[in-house]
Amino acid sequence: MREMRRLYDEYKPRVDKLARQMDRHSVQAVHYAKKNPATLLLWGVTLAFFVGGSVFLWAATLQLPDLSALQERKLEQSVKIYDRTGQTLLYDLHDKMQRTIVPLSSISPNMQHAVISIEDPEFYTHKGIKPMAIARAIIMNVLITLHLAGGYTQGGSTITQQVVKGSVLTNDRTLSRKLKEWVLALKLDQALSKDQILELYLNQVPVGGTMYGVEEASMTFFGKHAADLSISEAAYIAAILPAPTRLSPYGSHLDQLDTRKNLVLSKMLEHGYITQAEYNDAIAAKVAFLPPHDTSIQAPHFVFYVRQYLEDKYGTEAVDEGGWRVITTLDADMQAHFEKIVHDGALANTPKFNATNAALVAIDPKSGGILSMIGSRNYFDTEIPGAYNVTVMKPGRQPGSAFKPFAYAEAFLKGYTPDTVVFDVRTQFSTACEAFTFNSDGECYSPSNYDNKFRGPMSLRNALAQSINVPAVKVLYLAGLNDVISLAKLMGITTLGDGNRYGLTLVLGGGEVTLLDITSAYGVFAQDGVRYEPTPILRIEDADGKIIEDNENPSGSQVLDPHVAQEINDVLSDTVAREPLGVNATLNFPGYDVALKTGTTNDYRDAWTIGYTPNVVIGMWAGNNDNSPMQKKVSGLIVGPMWAQSMQYALTRVPYASFSRAEPTPTDKPILNGDWSQLGSDGNIHEILYWVDKDNPLGPAPLNPASDPQLRLWDPPVNAWSKGGFTGVSETGQ
Repeated sequence: MREMRRLYDEYKPRVDKLARQMDRHSVQAVHYAKKNPATLLLWGVTLAFFVGGSVFLWAATLQLPDLSALQERKLEQSVKIYDRTGQTLLYDLHDKMQRTIVPLSSISPNMQHAVISIEDPEFYTHKGIKPMAIARAIIMNVLITLHLAGGYTQGGSTITQQVVKGSVLTNDRTLSRKLKEWVLALKLDQALSKDQILELYLNQVPVGGTMYGVEEASMTFFGKHAADLSISEAAYIAAILPAPTRLSPYGSHLDQLDTRKNLVLSKMLEHGYITQAEYNDAIAAKVAFLPPHDTSIQAPHFVFYVRQYLEDKYGTEAVDEGGWRVITTLDADMQAHFEKIVHDGALANTPKFNATNAALVAIDPKSGGILSMIGSRNYFDTEIPGAYNVTVMKPGRQPGSAFKPFAYAEAFLKGYTPDTVVFDVRTQFSTACEAFTFNSDGECYSPSNYDNKFRGPMSLRNALAQSINVPAVKVLYLAGLNDVISLAKLMGITTLGDGNRYGLTLVLGGGEVTLLDITSAYGVFAQDGVRYEPTPILRIEDADGKIIEDNENPSGSQVLDPHVAQEINDVLSDTVAREPLGVNATLNFPGYDVALKTGTTNDYRDAWTIGYTPNVVIGMWAGNNDNSPMQKKVSGLIVGPMWAQSMQYALTRVPYASFSRAEPTPTDKPILNGDWSQLGSDGNIHEILYWVDKDNPLGPAPLNPASDPQLRLWDPPVNAWSKGGFTGVSETGQ
């Protein structure tokens, strides 16, 4: 504010002087106009004729290019995507341009009508341009330039203008180029019939990657000629046109593609191209896309993730025409090894566990750089389908117990310790039910453990390392549901909603996550609480070598207390504490400090293993793309072996490093230090809520422990267990 005041005081005299001069000239001009109206009118008319005549003469000199030039779409400078060394070319975005030219008679009327309906409904009635659309575009662009309106610049382009723009003009945004576009569109409309113009457009329009034209799109997406497209298939192709990368059927925005397809169909109905019955059938139709068949690409899931990143950040035109050299974070050698592990492991899991697919993400936790991304067992697989990128698809998949470390981290932040004890006994958690109601019917919630066994008093270290469910639910309650969600979001989980959606089921994987998000979030633990945003880009250079983006020295942010991160690392790398799981041999790396966590959803639809060292984080998922269940086996058996192979190889590619160890911080409360055997005033063993205020565990003991609504549910099974008359297992063993 002080600086603004200084500038105001400095420039106000100058502004006032200028205003006085303008006022004086304005008064003089008005006075002159009153005395000499005829002279002023004459000058105005003369100026208008001069400007108009100049524009007319300029327009007359513009020649419509040879029509044969319109048949050959101009080639933009190629954008090339490389691995992190800058030596291995992963993909050339314009290599092997694919286009098949067909006459309009060989393009289904469904396709023609879909494009006209959504792109240019007045195509057959205007003269090549729409003056009102142009005026609206000019006004909006001026307002946006002056920061008087928000949003994207307005195009107002007809199909005729798009033919001109896509064939014979550059894509700069100068006024002269737009004037040329309008004039040439008018001339083209006079030189060709509407059907000829539409034919040109449908043969040259970009439809994704290196594909141009609706015939190429039809053969690629549906394996049929454009002449044979159904209404719904045509609507999908028309829907793709404004953003062929973002709305690609092989991308991660399928919900947006479906929404726009439905918009196309509604426009076709509105403009009379289809009946209500045809609209209803097309909306309900299930359209199957063929898998992509371009095998010239390396790391395809990653490459298309990069392309989408570029388009989202810089726009389609920049990606199409920039001639950029994109140096990514991908480790090509690591990617090749991991692709084989994922492919072979998923094929082996199909008959063994009914798990047909798998996915992997590897990240450098020191920078957020994505070292490897494998979205399925094979991008070109026709069965699953392989182009579906499991690593980034939202809303994601339920992570099972892989979510537990976030709850334990929040508990440690509040003052609980790895030595703190809670009781693993069968417990009812719904306050709408009675303490010994051990089921989850209706409003009740009484989860079991993965092996239907209960172990009595457990330290949080052992409970987390062995992934025991009942203690985890208690930890979530102690830590606070909404606080755990807030921490998870800070660490990189982007898909979680309000806590009321999940309740205490969240800690057992009740919320959805993406594999990329949760792998990146585990990287915060690996870096002692520092978060780096995941990125696929090291550096982008334009055609002249100018740096467009540089992420080689990223800055991170401290989102978790280092001491807490070190406590989590110590627990998750504790092979002794993990021993009772029975898979220690598979997930053990003698001589290396490796932390890990597995996760399996209750319905066995998703299996996870996520683990890390200070220098690499690897997350793996196994399951089925259609969300059908696998065999009822723990993730350590389904995905653990693949993950172990991947980590074993990664350890040969990254520097050796050990975790920093947090020094224990004893408290003055026995239960927090691991002593659960103390007796209450009633002479009984009690659960932790009797001894601590859950919102302030390091503070005074609660004066009235019964005021916590969960104590009446947690304490009775603990008291019964302490007297030897209760095992915690229901009659059904569930």
